[in-house]
Amino acid sequence: MTNQLIYGLVTGILFGFFLQRGQVLRYDKQIGALRLMDMTILKFMLTAIFVGSVGIYLLKDLGLVKLSIKSTVLGATIIGGLIFGLGWGLLGYCPGTSMGAIGEGRWDGLWGLLGMLAGAADYAESYPLMKRTVLTWGDLGKITLPGILGISHWIVVPVFVLAGVGLFYWFEKKNL
Repeated sequence: MTNQLIYGLVTGILFGFFLQRGQVLRYDKQIGALRLMDMTILKFMLTAIFVGSVGIYLLKDLGLVKLSIKSTVLGATIIGGLIFGLGWGLLGYCPGTSMGAIGEGRWDGLWGLLGMLAGAADYAESYPLMKRTVLTWGDLGKITLPGILGISHWIVVPVFVLAGVGLFYWFEKKNL
């Protein structure tokens, strides 16, 4: 358990470092993303997803990790996405970037931290009710795209990576 906490701390610090170096902590980048005028944040997150996808499936195939697929619950995903989007739109930071902003000394990021804590407390308090309602709406079970398509993840992941590279090229061409 202690090793997991240390790994979490180290990877969190590294992620924060890359957030800062990628300039995604900047308020103008956040607003540019929300207005679909600056794709820096999208490019950063997609790069993390692509690298993570390749890494996770490689580690899985080598037998070094075991995937823990969570159920896809549409009701919870839609409501959670709306709350996340509302908070991001109001504050100008998503949860990770609000923590990075605090790390850079921008105290307006504290609102994001307070929002995360309030949201976690609210979720914990309302969980018994949500377990019988929201968390059952549109429960599709433990699904993955390769599983739905019935094909190897080594077909799906490269297709997504190539599509992402094409998207990045298009963003650069459009100067986004």
